[in-house]
Amino acid sequence: MLYENIAAISTPLGAGGVAVIRISGESPLSVAEQMFFPAGRTKVRDFVPYRMYTGEIDAGSFRDFGMCVRFAAPKSYTGENMVEFHCHGGVAIAQGILRRALALGCRPAANGEFTKRAFLNGKLSLSSAEGLIDMIGSESEGEVKAGYYLYREGLKNRVEKMQDALTYVLAQIDANIDFPEEDLEDAALGAVREKLSSLCAEIEALIATYRTGRSLKNGVKVAIVGRPNTGKSSLLNRLLNYDKAIVSSVAGTTRDVVEGTMEIEGVRFLLSDTAGIRETENEVESVGIARARRALEESDLVLFVLDGSRPLTEEDRQIFGEIADKNRIVVYNKSDLSGLVKLKEIDLMVSAATGENIGRLKELLYRRALGDRIDLNGDFLTEERHYAALKRALEKLTAARDQAGSVPLDLIAVDLRAGWETLGEISGKTAGEHIIDEIFSKFCVGK
Repeated sequence: MLYENIAAISTPLGAGGVAVIRISGESPLSVAEQMFFPAGRTKVRDFVPYRMYTGEIDAGSFRDFGMCVRFAAPKSYTGENMVEFHCHGGVAIAQGILRRALALGCRPAANGEFTKRAFLNGKLSLSSAEGLIDMIGSESEGEVKAGYYLYREGLKNRVEKMQDALTYVLAQIDANIDFPEEDLEDAALGAVREKLSSLCAEIEALIATYRTGRSLKNGVKVAIVGRPNTGKSSLLNRLLNYDKAIVSSVAGTTRDVVEGTMEIEGVRFLLSDTAGIRETENEVESVGIARARRALEESDLVLFVLDGSRPLTEEDRQIFGEIADKNRIVVYNKSDLSGLVKLKEIDLMVSAATGENIGRLKELLYRRALGDRIDLNGDFLTEERHYAALKRALEKLTAARDQAGSVPLDLIAVDLRAGWETLGEISGKTAGEHIIDEIFSKFCVGK
């Protein structure tokens, strides 16, 4: 499917070695012929696809020496005819070349329009496009690998196998509906139930990966809490290996949430050092404490810091009560000083000052957040959209399995078809236009 020519700068704006201007559509060569003057004798229209040619790029008011490459439909990123100009990096150069392409009839590309055309032309699935978004925005190895799994159609292929199995079951049921005089034998009915039970179990197993997958994609939110002056800020700095938070012996120095990011075994951890929680009449400190409690509520994991050099206080016990139902780690800081803390729930003794047991603390953070060490190349659900679709599909298939044999077959078929359609939303085969538009709007212009 060929559309009007669109053009955009595909590289970040700014000084750099190379900038890329991309054109895709029905006739990008007609534009390139007016803009690119090869160094050799080969005309632009005769360029061998996928081969770089050097020459001058005419921006109208100036020229730049660069390269041009042609991609022939359907073997291109978008599935259409494409041309790319590779010029020297620089805002003025790239924008000048783009302006020239627009003056020659190209339309400015919308966010993600190149990738949307790839989807519409069958070059990739909707879930693959989502994986590409995740890879582009990734900040850790785990995020890259989780995005790559989607991009390389890992989830789509798995879901399509489920749909194939459903198609087989539906064929059996539809055949019986068409020939009602031939009742579905008990053995055949049992086989249908068994197949649906197997599918439900597979979907449930995939759904169970969402918590880990979400952590891979978004990072694990860790709130560092405790009463004032227990060494929370020092511990944050030690975990990050640089001074992010101001450290002072004066209680209540931290008035706002201080955030930092670290990576453990390829997984991003988002650390929030919070104001010491206590009763106070200081208005500014009260605001900080309110923000601390909000960070606590939004966290995936709480790191509760106790001052090991002093006896437990009522404030310590109150905070422990607040986090009793949270996924938490209780650490005994200042282990290099004389210890007085007596609390059986302590997980680890550390010293932010000397670095004692910081490595063990990182291991504990990983285990409490994700369980045993995970295979970053495994199958994980990372997108809420996929999670919701699988939950809905599971509901339909479970209903069909449980009612098989007790309700008319045509009602069973209705649930199975609804489950099939819902699974198809993941790859995009049955997704609504509003879902498709929303996903591609998340891309930058030029991709």
